[in-house]
Amino acid sequence: MARAAHKGAGETARLMRADQASVDDLLAAGGYLFLCPENLGTMSGLMKEFFDRTYYDALGRIEGRPYASVIAAGSDGAGAQRQLDRIVTGWRLRRVAEPMIVNLGAQTPEAIGAPKQIPDKTMKACSELGEALREGLLIGLF
Repeated sequence: MARAAHKGAGETARLMRADQASVDDLLAAGGYLFLCPENLGTMSGLMKEFFDRTYYDALGRIEGRPYASVIAAGSDGAGAQRQLDRIVTGWRLRRVAEPMIVNLGAQTPEAIGAPKQIPDKTMKACSELGEALREGLLIGLF
C-alpha cells in the first residue's frame, strides 16, 4: 500500500520506513502520508517508535502541514487511527483526507501470520491518495 501511494505521489515524494525516517526528514517535507499496520489495537511498534523519537524535536516546527493516513488492520483499525491522530494533533498538522482503514480480516493465528493480499481497489485508492496529496501541495491548496 505504501508503494502504491508513493507511485501516485510521484518522483519527488520520498518513501521511507518509520525506523529510517528522522526529524530532518519531517522538516524537509511539505506534507505527510503516514501508513502503518495496527497491532493489538495500536500503531505498529516501528511507527510508534518513530513518533516517540521525533515528536519533541519537530514540535512547533511543522505546524499546519497537511497529512493523511492509511492503517492496515486485522479487524478494526480505529485504535491505531486514534493514536496517530492524537500524536499529530500535538504537532498541529492538518488532516486533508479522510482516514483510510484497510480491514484485512485476519483473525486466526494462521491468517495473522500469512502474507496479505491487498485488493486492487485498495491499491488504487492508495495511489489516488498519494496523487491527491501531491496535487494539493503543487497547487498550493494545502
